[in-house]
Amino acid sequence: MKGLKDRLADPKSPERRPRRAAYALPTLFTAGNIFLGYISILRSFEGATLATAGSADAHLAFANAAKAIGAAFLLDGLDGRIARMTNTTSDFGREMDSLADVISFGIAPAVLAFAWGVQFVAAVPGDALHNAGYFFAFLFLMCGAARLARFNIQKNPVPKNPGRPDRKYFVGMPIPAAAGVVAAVVYAADGNPITWWPLAVAWLALLALVSFLMISTWRYYSFKGVGLYKPYTPLIIILMGMFIYAIWNYAQPVLLLMASCYMASGIVIRLGGMIRRRLKPAPMRGTAEHQVG
Repeated sequence: MKGLKDRLADPKSPERRPRRAAYALPTLFTAGNIFLGYISILRSFEGATLATAGSADAHLAFANAAKAIGAAFLLDGLDGRIARMTNTTSDFGREMDSLADVISFGIAPAVLAFAWGVQFVAAVPGDALHNAGYFFAFLFLMCGAARLARFNIQKNPVPKNPGRPDRKYFVGMPIPAAAGVVAAVVYAADGNPITWWPLAVAWLALLALVSFLMISTWRYYSFKGVGLYKPYTPLIIILMGMFIYAIWNYAQPVLLLMASCYMASGIVIRLGGMIRRRLKPAPMRGTAEHQVG
């Protein structure tokens, strides 16, 4: 039975290079990623407009904006895998993917974060909180763009606290995961915008934390080594089935828990490394030898 690479290979090419049409396959997923980011921005605008008009359907628009970011997250994970499976990776595809990430995981969550979390806080401290919202939403976008730029230029990045050599890690929190934190919180709240200023302050603090984690050099686990073509034990299959069931029936708390745990994983790994280094006994200094005679 032929594999996917063999089916898409050009029989006229002596190097068995993929057909030209095969390169369009991962690009379609990238285009879908951009489209979903665009839809998320529109739904955020729609939610802000409806909330300003006092409509009861504003929360639905914000929830749909969060869902669009979540769907873009799935497509972003598929386009790279499909490109590697079909041997159609290219410089154009990588640049296209980065531009798509800026839209879907930079601009879209930044707009949603401000419109949902700050814009409709109508109590003290008033304008100061709105100005802070503009700043932290832009900070999220800027740090995400910087994270992508660093990822593109580094060939073999090494995190500040390198882990096992047989595992793959990201240096800093990936921007899709950061956008997933924003989307998961909004979705878990059913899209109901924040109106109480202490919650808005906590929301801005979360944005600041996620922005820092993106540009940090802390270690985050990469799931690129996980493939569906590998054989797995029956226990793994059962766990995957339970996971799908939980997502289907309890999507809001499960997605929020997943996003929070992944965000916290880099912090826990970093703190664990610092604690281990402090508790590690210092090497014994050698004593000077006494000359005899």
